[in-house]
Amino acid sequence: MATRTRRPERRADALSRERIVDAAVDMLDAAGESGLTFRALAARLRTGPGAIYWHVANKDELLVAATDAVLTRAIAAEPSDGTPEDAVRALALGVFDAIDAHPWAGTQLARLPSQPTMLRIFERIGQQVRALGVPAAARFASASALLNYILGVAGQNAANARSVEPGTDRGEVLAAVADLWADLDPADYPFAHEVATQLRDHDDREQFLAGIDLILAGIEALW
Repeated sequence: MATRTRRPERRADALSRERIVDAAVDMLDAAGESGLTFRALAARLRTGPGAIYWHVANKDELLVAATDAVLTRAIAAEPSDGTPEDAVRALALGVFDAIDAHPWAGTQLARLPSQPTMLRIFERIGQQVRALGVPAAARFASASALLNYILGVAGQNAANARSVEPGTDRGEVLAAVADLWADLDPADYPFAHEVATQLRDHDDREQFLAGIDLILAGIEALW
C-alpha cells in the first residue's frame, strides 16, 4: 500500500505583512542578511514562498521593511517636554540603541539613504534644529551634520560588533587594543599613547552622547 507524503503543517492564523516582517527581523538578528532567504522564511512561518511574495515583492523590499520596523519603534515616542537638545539626544540614543541591537539595520540605512525611515529621522532632527533658532540658511547643514554623526557612529559600532565572534567579551577586546596603543612609541603616536587608558574604560553610549553634545554646542555657538 502506497504511503502518502505528509505535507508540512501550515499555521492556522492569517499571514500578514507585519508577521512576515517580524519573522524577518528575528532571522536577521540571529543570522544576519545571509541567513534571510524566502525559503527559510517560509519554513519559519509554515507557509509557501508564494504566500510571502503576495505581501513582499523581493528581499530588498523585505530588508527595507525590517529596517523601517526596528527604527520606527525606536523613535516612535516624541518627548512632550524638555529642550530641543534633550529631544535630539533622545532621538540619537534611540537610533544608536536600535542599531546596536540590530546591527544589520545600520548597513541597510547606509545602503538605502532615501528610504522612509531615514527621512523620518532627518525630519525629527530638522524640527529640533529649527527649535534651536538656527537660521533657515544653516538648517540643512546643521541637521545633516547631526544625522551623519548619528548614523556613522551607530553604523561603525554595529560593524565592530559584527567583526568579532558572537559572545566575545567587549572589555577584553578594548583591553587588547588599549594595550597595543600603550605599547606604541610615544614619539610616533603621542596622542594614541596618551588616550589608551581612556579607550580601555570608555562607555560607547556615553562617548556617543558626548559627540552629540559637541555638535550641538558648535551649532549653537555658530548660529
